[in-house]
Amino acid sequence: MLNQKKLLVSHAPFWHDGSSITVRSYHMMIAALPAIVLGCFQYGIKAVGIVALSTSSAILWELAINKITKRTVSIGDGNAALIGLLFAMLLPATSPWWLVITGTFVAVVIGKHIYGGIGGNPFNPVLIGMAILMLAWKDYFDFNEALVNYDLGFAMVYPLSALKHLGTSGIDAFSTTGLLLGQQSGGIGATFGLGLILGGVYLIFRGFIRWEISISFLVGIAVTALLFNLYNPAQYASPLFHILTGYTLIAAFFLAPEDSSSPVNFIPMLIYGAGAGIMTVLIRTIGAYADGVVFAILLLNLINPLVDKIRPKALGKVA
Repeated sequence: MLNQKKLLVSHAPFWHDGSSITVRSYHMMIAALPAIVLGCFQYGIKAVGIVALSTSSAILWELAINKITKRTVSIGDGNAALIGLLFAMLLPATSPWWLVITGTFVAVVIGKHIYGGIGGNPFNPVLIGMAILMLAWKDYFDFNEALVNYDLGFAMVYPLSALKHLGTSGIDAFSTTGLLLGQQSGGIGATFGLGLILGGVYLIFRGFIRWEISISFLVGIAVTALLFNLYNPAQYASPLFHILTGYTLIAAFFLAPEDSSSPVNFIPMLIYGAGAGIMTVLIRTIGAYADGVVFAILLLNLINPLVDKIRPKALGKVA
């Protein structure tokens, strides 16, 4: 009798390079730590509480969905914790507890699991949560109102608000060095420019994010801001100011390159990044919001499937 063996067939990919979602998630959290630590030092115990609440509530929402849908518990892969941590980095230190919990619910449940879980989301979950909160409770994201009267005496105005209302005369107090070192108001983990840059460079060299998206995003912002600045230097700020303020740097290295909602091909990645950068400056200069990063990236997430179809013609292909 012939020795029969079962033939096991599995789906692609057939070759694994040893990387994993867990490794990527935890390395991204490590890369974000310098910016978070400075933000907590700057804003005090309230910022620590928001970071802890956001991270823990995101994990609990993930666990609840796993139980409700009877799926394997996935909180160990670190993705939910990463969503909660990045979400906290975008929040002002004065955010109420219910705003944090509502935001993580939207990010994890609606932004991620409603599309089938990790890998299936067409939009960045963190930005979905932020967009809903910004549209529903806009006043909580007015950093001037939230932070100038902060009970720890933080009295520095939000750079992008000063630019929008006063032109370049309102941003003379901000130096490049100061912006790099976090001497500005904003989200808990979005103000320390140097820390975000170092974290981004680390992620690029380790291969956890695509440099094409990060660099093209910054170039898109720089070129668009330069054109506005050349047109009217008294009203529109320099490219460097736009790069070092608001959510620009955290978006370039931690939000725009999110795997599921961004392209995988070279030319589409450049288009995606540059398009998001251009839209960011357009919203900042002629839109209703002081910072347009959240809506700019979500808009490019929307057209990502179409953009990602752009690729060079295969060699030897006639038509």
